Amino acid sequence: MQETMKDYEKELEASFRKIQEGDVIKGTVIGVNEEEVTLDLKYYTQGIIKASEMSNDPGFSVLNDVHEGDVIEASVVKMDDGQGNILLSRKEANEVLAWDVLESYQEQKKNLTVKVSEVVNAGVVAYLEGVRGFIPASQLALSYVEKFDEYQGKTLEVRVITVDREKEKLVLSAKEILREKAKEEHDHKVAMIVPGTVLEGIVESLQPYGAFIDLKDGLSGLVHISQISQRRIKKPSEVLKVGDKVKVKVLNTNDGKISLSMKALEEMQVEEVEKIDVKQYGSSESLGTSLGDLFAKLNIK
Repeated sequence: MQETMKDYEKELEASFRKIQEGDVIKGTVIGVNEEEVTLDLKYYTQGIIKASEMSNDPGFSVLNDVHEGDVIEASVVKMDDGQGNILLSRKEANEVLAWDVLESYQEQKKNLTVKVSEVVNAGVVAYLEGVRGFIPASQLALSYVEKFDEYQGKTLEVRVITVDREKEKLVLSAKEILREKAKEEHDHKVAMIVPGTVLEGIVESLQPYGAFIDLKDGLSGLVHISQISQRRIKKPSEVLKVGDKVKVKVLNTNDGKISLSMKALEEMQVEEVEKIDVKQYGSSESLGTSLGDLFAKLNIK
């Protein structure tokens, strides 16, 4: 078979390519062992990255974290390592490239998985893109965390919230993602509640504008002051106190908020009384039966 110029394109391209010390170049992993990683640079010689030059992350493992076919960017340290290979450093390249990647993560608000490698006084440490990142105690969970030992070695889903290249400062947060997930779960529960449903709850707080009712399962709703009673009141405490058990009707569940009414239940009870056929009461009963007597017979609470 006759060879053509196309068969030599890669070789020609490699022969014209110039690589110098300090350059950041890409290569495909073609070999991995405990001591080093070998890269195909599409050049006349291969690239070698010593295991110690792969990452600053103390939890990094060459054998576990690098695989054949991976594409790696690294800095040229020496054009000849003494055996005809180009000596590279991923750590050096990372000091330049990682911050660009971290800034893009921050802009995208990307969810990332990291493993806690160290527990410190005010939080924990995890490495991202080979850079030491700090997760403050206030950003570990939805509530403030006082004891960090249980986080050692734990895998967390985080977002980048601070990137300061000059000060080499990287701050991560798990709280942002947890807050969003909690809101999604809450909104889903609220959406499952059908308007018109009658629920039972406990008065958890009183405000000038109404009462918040604990409906259990992490849900609470507001009875606006205008929906507390059929009679006009100036403040909720005229009718309610914290800890009272009440029945409420769901008016709506707009924007993840539950709007409730006690007044609507009172109106329903009155309507039920009005529908009673007075004829069902015998002549032995007084024709002057009061509304209170009717309520008593209906056993309305």
